[in-house]
Amino acid sequence: MNKYFKYSLAVAMMSVSATSMAASSENPTTSMKNPISVHVLNLKTGVPSEGVTVILDKKEGGKWIKLNSAVTSADGRIRALYPAGQVINPGDYRVTFETGKYYAAHNENTFFPEIPVIIHVPKAGEHYHVPLLLSQYGYSTYRGS
Repeated sequence: MNKYFKYSLAVAMMSVSATSMAASSENPTTSMKNPISVHVLNLKTGVPSEGVTVILDKKEGGKWIKLNSAVTSADGRIRALYPAGQVINPGDYRVTFETGKYYAAHNENTFFPEIPVIIHVPKAGEHYHVPLLLSQYGYSTYRGS
């Protein structure tokens, strides 16, 4: 290869690299982790709770506005509950676990047909994990990581 070709190839590679770096910095949502995830564990059985529908709402004024819903996977998780490609804004959010439907599907009764967990998001750019430890007559939740 001659010197001119090597130089042109090096310049072209740097240009492609700079372009891809600029594109990724212009659109931070492409590499961001979804801001809200959940995990449901069944305390009675000791295994993850597959098939729990979870609804995410945001408080706007005095009303709750539905943003998204999803169903827990075989490992009891929803890794991306917040709408894809959007940055979370500060405010109050409600994560509602539809446990009545889950228990009905397993032919069991429950005292809690749904479990609303209201969380406050103080700033954008962070991840918020909401685990639920579930039994038919009690539950526990906390801010996970």
